[in-house]
Amino acid sequence: MKTEHTAAPAGPAFNSIKDVESNVKARMEKAIGDLQHEAATIRTGRATLSLLDHIRVDYYGTPSPLNQVATLHVPEPSMITITPWDASQIGPIEKAIRVSDLGLNPANDGKTIRLPIPPLTEERRKEFVKRLHGVAEHHRVSVRNIRRDGNEAVKALLKDKKITEDEDKRAHDEIQKLTNAYMDKIDLAARTKEKEILEIK
Repeated sequence: MKTEHTAAPAGPAFNSIKDVESNVKARMEKAIGDLQHEAATIRTGRATLSLLDHIRVDYYGTPSPLNQVATLHVPEPSMITITPWDASQIGPIEKAIRVSDLGLNPANDGKTIRLPIPPLTEERRKEFVKRLHGVAEHHRVSVRNIRRDGNEAVKALLKDKKITEDEDKRAHDEIQKLTNAYMDKIDLAARTKEKEILEIK
C-alpha cells in the first residue's frame, strides 16, 4: 500500500543547499498567496468582488468564472452589481450565487443583477471565522510539509556527500527560520482577515 509520505527528491533532485532553500522559499511563498486568495472569498461585512471569485456559472455547458461572463462593480460598500455580457445568462448567474455558500440574495431588472451584502449576523461572523481558521490551519500544514521536504532534500545532499555535516546543520536551521517566518505571515494574514469579519460597520 502506498503511503502519503514520499522522500523529498521525488520532485526535483537538488545539487546544492541554495537550490533547496530557494525551492522551499518559493513553495512557502505560494502557500501564502493561496491562503490570501482563499481568505478573500470569505465574506466580511462589506462588498468586495473577490467574494465572487469561486462562483462558476454554467455558460452554455462550460463552468466559467463569473468575471468571464459579466462586468462586476461595487457601486457602494454594501452592494455588488453584475451585468452579464449576454442577458440570457441572468438566470444561470443568479442560480450559481444562490446555491453558493455566500448566503446572498440576488435580484435583477432584466439587465443587471444587484447583490446586496447585508450586515453579518453574530452567528454568520462566528461561522466565517471558523472557516477562516480551517483555511489557515490547512496552509500551516502545507508549510510544515514543505519544511519536511526541504529537510529530506538536505539529508539527501549529505548522504550523497555533496555537503558537510556543518552545512547540513546550518541548512536545517535556515529551513526552520524560513518556516517560522512563513508561519508568522499565515498568523498575521488570518488575524487581519478575522478582524475584517468581526468588524461591525
